[in-house]
Amino acid sequence: MKLRYILMSFVLAHSTQVFSCSMDGMEGFLPDNDMKIEVNDKVRNDMTEQRFNEIINKVVKVYKPVIAKKFGILKVARKWNDPTVNASAQRLGPVYLVNMYGGLARHQAVTDDAFALVVCHELGHHLGGAPKVSMILNKWASNEGQADYFGTLKCFRKVFEADDNIAVVTSMSIDPVVTQNCRQVFGNEEDVAMCQRAAMAGRSLAELLTFGRSRVDFSTPDRAIVDRTDDAHPDAQCRLDTYFQASLCERDANEAVSNKDPRKGTCARADGYKVGIRPLCWYKP
Repeated sequence: MKLRYILMSFVLAHSTQVFSCSMDGMEGFLPDNDMKIEVNDKVRNDMTEQRFNEIINKVVKVYKPVIAKKFGILKVARKWNDPTVNASAQRLGPVYLVNMYGGLARHQAVTDDAFALVVCHELGHHLGGAPKVSMILNKWASNEGQADYFGTLKCFRKVFEADDNIAVVTSMSIDPVVTQNCRQVFGNEEDVAMCQRAAMAGRSLAELLTFGRSRVDFSTPDRAIVDRTDDAHPDAQCRLDTYFQASLCERDANEAVSNKDPRKGTCARADGYKVGIRPLCWYKP
């Protein structure tokens, strides 16, 4: 055990640091921004350091053994006191590193579920499969849209599958468009509740991603169609569409994805799916 920690310390100190969502680590889940939310900031939500850690712990409990099976080490840098409104992922040798910042967790738009979904997004860069980032140094990483898709379809469901999701959503305000679509796909009430919960977490993040400059809505999907898959950050509405579609995909959360085949374990047009598919505003089939 001691040797393992010595190895990890050596890797963290000496490895070439390869980042996603960006090369320098300053841009991450959100595009580069100058937002700062201090611990004692008056304009913040009610997130506490205890809940911050509990949410991270819940995700780590599920994915630490998954990464260990890949001979990797999951490490989360818990930067509660850091006011940065962002998150990022790095691959440092065998270390799968996720950087979570208190500033993001304290943002007024970010619910507890939304914060968990960001942790899942960053793990999605490590584990989300194809499509991957095309840049040579970041080829290990799933691209931004896929990290959103995996984070919702696989990670969020696995992390919260043991919760009483019906009770959870009963206390939430659920968009009727979400409820209607979730009920059209899922017949089981627990699955409907999980769909609702994931979609609303995505809504929280999409509102954060607008930077207050635009509106997003489940009923107004992005109509853009890309000529080739975009590895960068999609627009806020496009990302909401991704969260929503992933929440509607009926593929099992435990079904593995592939680093080569984007169809594996997902809802793909090529397999006849009309719902739950990656939006064309960032993905080119």
